[in-house]
Amino acid sequence: MTSVPKAPVAIDDLLERVREGLDRVVAADAYEAARTGEVLLVDIRYAALRDRDGLIPGALVVERNELEWRLDPQGSHRASEATSHDLRVVVVCNEGYASSLAAASLRQLGLHRATDLVGGFQAWKAAGLPVTA
Repeated sequence: MTSVPKAPVAIDDLLERVREGLDRVVAADAYEAARTGEVLLVDIRYAALRDRDGLIPGALVVERNELEWRLDPQGSHRASEATSHDLRVVVVCNEGYASSLAAASLRQLGLHRATDLVGGFQAWKAAGLPVTA
């Protein structure tokens, strides 16, 4: 029995579909929620961008290729912050594209409240929110 290959999906279409299932947050709301402990900000930018632009204070830094392993509450390589599938995670990339796909991947692991930051780190910085070197 041969399976019929699925039709290819353009990345812009995939991104649009993924975002329909996310409750994306803007920088000011993410800042307030992180400040009050309601969310875990997870910075998935690669090291060169973090070195160039700085860090969001208190954000958990996890390279994109490790994200699922570090945030799976049942995983043997989980971060200490990955305490529950109910954890509200806001993924941050540089401009808010890769983070949408990453949040969708976390949702597939059962982190049903995972979402991302609209505009990514650049939107955070443009909003004048705290950044450390």
